[in-house]
Amino acid sequence: MAPHETETIPDALRAWAVNWADYAPVDITPPELRPDSLAREVPDWAERAATPADVHDWPLRQSGALVPFQLDARGWPLHPQGRTGRTGRNLGRWGENAAADPIVVAGHGEYRRLLLITRDDIGVEAIPGGMCEPGETAPATLARELREETGVDLSDHQPSILGRDVVDDWRQSDYAWIASTSAVYRLPDVVPAVAADDAMDVRWWPFGTFDQLATAITTAGRTLYTAHRPLLQRALDHLAQH
Repeated sequence: MAPHETETIPDALRAWAVNWADYAPVDITPPELRPDSLAREVPDWAERAATPADVHDWPLRQSGALVPFQLDARGWPLHPQGRTGRTGRNLGRWGENAAADPIVVAGHGEYRRLLLITRDDIGVEAIPGGMCEPGETAPATLARELREETGVDLSDHQPSILGRDVVDDWRQSDYAWIASTSAVYRLPDVVPAVAADDAMDVRWWPFGTFDQLATAITTAGRTLYTAHRPLLQRALDHLAQH
């Protein structure tokens, strides 16, 4: 299975309230997050808990979640959108992993441009963004991730928050997922950008319409990150109204 592919769950069986006796999700836990490895060394981007049972602050995590979630009878967190076809953990934390996605646009109308990076983990075109650090607010994460991955510093700009949503990320599982704050930054014109950190490349793309963006990316022999498509469409809808 390619890293950007997700399991397909029938809509009728996705909800946790629906009984599915034969449900057999695939464990996607990488070697470094398996119990034996965590007992020896914990990666600097992950928590030590080998299973959700080792987490003791679920009420706090639930109260601070971007997207509400419930716990099962064992006290394990359940993906807010239902079954994913995956179990285990391939993210830093069990339950919600908060992230931020800064959508930077320059210009107007058919001449509008969008700033995207090429992710170094799966090699696709994506919004520059990433995980919130402990105690970090979403606005701070938006500005930090943008600066770290593109060199563009918009810390003195006030973005328009589009929403707080679960992201269909390839690393999600039934017990660990990403919820992101997405926001739009508007600039009068493009500014210099340099790929760094988790970005292999950075480029301004045509963004008059979604079809224009998709065609440009395909023509360049590249692929747009599937999970970011709805976020970019929401940004276009927002821009059309403001």
